[in-house]
Amino acid sequence: MQTMIKLEGEWKLQLDGDKKGLVLPYTDTIQLPGTTSYARKGPKNEEVLISALTDEYLFEGQAWYSREIEIPEELAGLSCRLYLERTRMTTLYIDGKEIGSRDSLNTAHVYDLGRLPAGSHTVTVCVSNTGYPTKGGHMTSPDTQTNWNGITGRMELQFFAESYLSGIRLTPDVATRSLRISAKLEGSAEGVLTVSAASFNGDAVNAAGHVAAAQTYVLTPGDFDVEYSLGPDALLWSEFAPNLYNVSLALSTGEGVAADRNELVFGLREFKADGDKFAINGQKTFLRGKHDGLIFPLTGYAPTDVEEWVRILGISKSYGINHYRFHTCCPPEAAFTAADLLGIYMEPELPFWGTVTEPSDDNHNQAEQDYLVSEGYAILQAFGNHPSFVMMSLGNELWGSRAKIDSILKEYKEFDSRPLYTQGSNNHQWVPEILEHEDFFCGVRFSRSRLFRGSYAMCDAPLGHVQTAVPGTLKDYDDQFVPPAMATGADVGTGTGGEIQIQYGTEAKTVQADDASGEWIPHIPVISHEIGQYATYPDFEEIAKYSGPLKAKNFEVFRERLEKNGLGHLAAKYFAASGKLAAACYKEELEAASGPSGLPGSSCWIFRISAVRAPHWLAFWMLLWTPKA
Repeated sequence: MQTMIKLEGEWKLQLDGDKKGLVLPYTDTIQLPGTTSYARKGPKNEEVLISALTDEYLFEGQAWYSREIEIPEELAGLSCRLYLERTRMTTLYIDGKEIGSRDSLNTAHVYDLGRLPAGSHTVTVCVSNTGYPTKGGHMTSPDTQTNWNGITGRMELQFFAESYLSGIRLTPDVATRSLRISAKLEGSAEGVLTVSAASFNGDAVNAAGHVAAAQTYVLTPGDFDVEYSLGPDALLWSEFAPNLYNVSLALSTGEGVAADRNELVFGLREFKADGDKFAINGQKTFLRGKHDGLIFPLTGYAPTDVEEWVRILGISKSYGINHYRFHTCCPPEAAFTAADLLGIYMEPELPFWGTVTEPSDDNHNQAEQDYLVSEGYAILQAFGNHPSFVMMSLGNELWGSRAKIDSILKEYKEFDSRPLYTQGSNNHQWVPEILEHEDFFCGVRFSRSRLFRGSYAMCDAPLGHVQTAVPGTLKDYDDQFVPPAMATGADVGTGTGGEIQIQYGTEAKTVQADDASGEWIPHIPVISHEIGQYATYPDFEEIAKYSGPLKAKNFEVFRERLEKNGLGHLAAKYFAASGKLAAACYKEELEAASGPSGLPGSSCWIFRISAVRAPHWLAFWMLLWTPKA
């Protein structure tokens, strides 16, 4: 890319809740990036949600955004693209002419505009937040970042010369201290690519940094792969030392004429499954993870600036967190960039919480399935260069065809082998199996009674040791991973078939378990799924802190109920007592997961935390808990 024109600022706005189409003239304006809810546009929402925060200015439908742009003479001959980061389903119009539509919930919407003539042009973007190709998981759910309408990230016109690089992929090779650069040379002319790299965030030991020697490569139009050596002294990236490089890709054509320049951040690392453990650059690591559903009540949407994500992830890392699993969602690029800087292992997930079916199955929806698979490819292409992007999941608590799920894994691994893959988080809850093409397993049990989580919902019983046993310090999951009878080769039976009731979303569902597998011992790393789901009584003092578009009206209802029953004076004591109990339960969970001997497979503490569950207790239990050596 040669240059850009930023499009942030004031845009004309027309709300179209009934999707009747644009009606001129525009009647309002809005500041973008942002959302209609954050800008308090549209009628005030009178509904009061109990299970989630209430979006005070909830708008669902089409919103039309428009503004005038000026193309200077010097850019009129260049190829132009419109880049819209983090939006919903969009349709683009230039000077009243429809250009096309995009529907990714996870990645930027990019439109090829060709060469725009110099002068004034009208850019109109219609954003729809209803009728998605899929339900959207926590990308659109009211109990997380809400179903907002708007554009929340970078908005820019990007201009390219006749020749430029597209689809750049950086693949690290720790063994040879090098990276493979794969891309496509667009245009008809040959080019010379000059690659250079320099570290920029060395630690105290590597304060002087490291500079790799520049190398040049002659390219012909089309796809290419080149190997670039960083040298034997290259610095490695990990949670322990997140060393990063600025990699410069300078393309010239003709008589050394500069055509294109790309600056990318790169981390040299190898994150892999080493038997039943995870290893980063050959060093075993234990994942200490957090569930994240992109909950940001002060805005109603996830931030897209690096500084805010550095602040957020930095708080987590200060308490020992080194891993983020994003529940049925993918964070913006700024989150990956911040994780690169801090050394946090990221695991995005497809926005799906349901059943994967075969064409012959009832209620099969091929269009939805194709869309979800395409979202996975888009996520890999958009964020795969980040060293922090080390894992990927196909969804949360999936049911359905194991064969189809495994075939999707196989295709993803063939497309991009850089991250580790799992079939999903807690798939086939009571009757799980390890699939052929997954690199790690995430769940809560290996069979009905072989549990490796401390507590369970009643619809997911039997209950766990935190719920049924006397508190202690000696609990571990060794016998669940390798039961003594299995260690001696004895027959321990098979899983239970018939109908079972399972947790399905936030409700319960009855399913057939006739495909229950026999008992098995995991041979790959295991991550425990969403441990520590302990509710606390609300702190009503927090109500005033919800100063953004999302209001804690549910807290107000809870307070009214308490006062109606003459118990209002006990609110603070209920809050303190339930919090103390939750902290004790968290402590019990964490000690079981980390010792005495540790899990045979690396485990992970993934928390389901929302405003309803008082998120500040995450910090509280960490203050009380000291990890075992």
